[in-house]
Amino acid sequence: MRLFTIWIAILALMAAVAPVAQAHSLDEVDAMLGDKEKYFQVIDKPALDFKLRSSDGRAIQLADLRGKILILHFIYTSCPDVCPLHTERLAQIKAMVNDTPMKDRVRFVTITTDPSNDTPQVLSDYATGHGLDIANWLFLTTTPDQPEDTTRKLAEAFGHKFSKTDDGLQMHGIVTHVIDKDGRWKANFHGLNYDPVNLVTFVNALTNDVGHPHEHGMRSWWDWLWSG
Repeated sequence: MRLFTIWIAILALMAAVAPVAQAHSLDEVDAMLGDKEKYFQVIDKPALDFKLRSSDGRAIQLADLRGKILILHFIYTSCPDVCPLHTERLAQIKAMVNDTPMKDRVRFVTITTDPSNDTPQVLSDYATGHGLDIANWLFLTTTPDQPEDTTRKLAEAFGHKFSKTDDGLQMHGIVTHVIDKDGRWKANFHGLNYDPVNLVTFVNALTNDVGHPHEHGMRSWWDWLWSG
């Protein structure tokens, strides 16, 4: 069944990526997605740097991830509704990406907005409990010396708030952010109703520097797909 699902995704990507292979610039890819994906928003500005702690205890900065395309979102593990759904959507997208040559060029980043509760161990347990493959996926919380609202302020810098309520929950929106290999925040995909193929198509354009020669002669996803 999984093989069948993968090939359905590949066929969808073939249709979606064909225009990308012929595009002359990322602007054309943006325009193409802008016409077909109403939840897609072009940003194109530097992403705010951060220094956080991973679920395995490492210090991670945005600068450490240069050279990788980042698919980033904010959650908190005790969220009773949309956060698990958002994580599941990224897991679906990750499975699609990891079945292509883009796997080594993309990192998924989940940042908690409830660091008091979401310690590295809690984040690790969250990933395990949801059956997530953590290869090329980072789960980040604050370092011990950072203020409790550090990641909520970071989310606000990315354009949306996680506002704490009296019952310990947080009111928030749902946004998936895409950051290019140079640390530029390139796009948002809003909510959960966007087509995952469109996000993968956009990431494909970024990994292959549409409009520029491929580095070191690396084949594009399109080349790989058709050459087998």
